Amino acid sequence: MHNHNEEAKFMADIKEAAPEMVSAFFGFDKAVFNRNAGNLDLATRELIAVGVAVTTQCPFCIEDHAKRAVKVGASKADVAEAVMVASALRAGGGVTHGWKAMKAIAEGE
Repeated sequence: MHNHNEEAKFMADIKEAAPEMVSAFFGFDKAVFNRNAGNLDLATRELIAVGVAVTTQCPFCIEDHAKRAVKVGASKADVAEAVMVASALRAGGGVTHGWKAMKAIAEGE
């Protein structure tokens, strides 16, 4: 299983091997979560990040963005709702991919 704290030290290896790309990534991240940028307020952007993190199953991102969302004004209920929205979409994706199973059976008959 992934242990973020134990493995984060390897970020230095990525930064050493691809410094321009790493710099661009962190610049992009900083711009996306700039309180004074964009039309969406920062709490909304953090809630979107929570939903995406739940969907991509990144434990570090889930923890980080949930804490950040609350810090900038989202409630615990807001975070829970973002989690459930993401879960509904993930489940919906399972159902719609299930159509492929039914299609394969229909085409194989």
